Amino acid sequence: MSSATLDAPTLETLVSAAVAAPSIHNTQPWRFWLDPDPVTVGLRAVAERGLRHIDPVGRALHISAGCALLNLRVAVARFGWEPVTRLLPQPAEPGLLATVRLGGTARSNPSVPHLYEALWRRHSSRFPFSERPLPTRVLAELGEAAHAEGATLTVPAPDGTGRLLHLTKQAEHRNANDPERAMESRRWVHEPDEGSLGMPPRVLGPQDFRERIPMRDFIAHRHPDVLPARSFERHPVIAVLSTAHDRRSDWLRAGQALERVLLVATTHGVRASLLHQALEWPDLREGLLPDEGPLGHAQMLIRLGYGPAGPSTPRRGASADPIGPILH
Repeated sequence: MSSATLDAPTLETLVSAAVAAPSIHNTQPWRFWLDPDPVTVGLRAVAERGLRHIDPVGRALHISAGCALLNLRVAVARFGWEPVTRLLPQPAEPGLLATVRLGGTARSNPSVPHLYEALWRRHSSRFPFSERPLPTRVLAELGEAAHAEGATLTVPAPDGTGRLLHLTKQAEHRNANDPERAMESRRWVHEPDEGSLGMPPRVLGPQDFRERIPMRDFIAHRHPDVLPARSFERHPVIAVLSTAHDRRSDWLRAGQALERVLLVATTHGVRASLLHQALEWPDLREGLLPDEGPLGHAQMLIRLGYGPAGPSTPRRGASADPIGPILH
């Protein structure tokens, strides 16, 4: 497909595919820009949608943007172009996180149609999963998906899973008792409005009545008596996504790896939810990787299993964030 055939409907589809990605608190902290020569789509950070207290250094913002970047790459390839990607291409413009140039004819990749179809169906599921175990071959494929984007996906043994849940529970307790973080979370939970940002209450899901899996209480300080509670899986599968380094470019790679893992999981009918709480506290984050494992930096905890898909969250379309030139 020639770059000259990039018409407005195709560009809108590419952007819609990108914004179908997950983002922390559904803040969608991105904006897309077009450079027509050569045809390049740029991804910029929207700092005002960042979480100042929960994510002060912007790590989660970059991971969210990385998820959108992976979706954009998949969509570009599905339309027949080779996505030529650069991370942080202009040091003088730190808000420009990445560019994707529409190169020549895309290399044949049989997984692209499946990933493209999955990106429209993927939703976080904060609901209980069944006790059905994940096949070894599926876990191996998820690990390969992370590796393809320069990250590592590790599924610990049961004692390691218990440690991850304990650290997450500590973080959830700290978040609920930190007034500024609690207020910031509450601000992003509301019924859908014209902004199409934030978390509708229906997507939050119940709490684990055994208090084993600390699902995030986005509306901190809700009274426990009014929190819906259900039985969650007794043997949860919690995977740790990590990178060797911890720079801004690594956060963007981690986001791309996260989304590829989520899309591959979706193709297998595996649901996922993200446990980010412990990553928001530096001391707890350090404990997410075992001492005896390879050196690295945890970037996300992913809960995996079979269960309901979970309702979708709203998304801003291309018309809500007008596409302008990358360079000005």
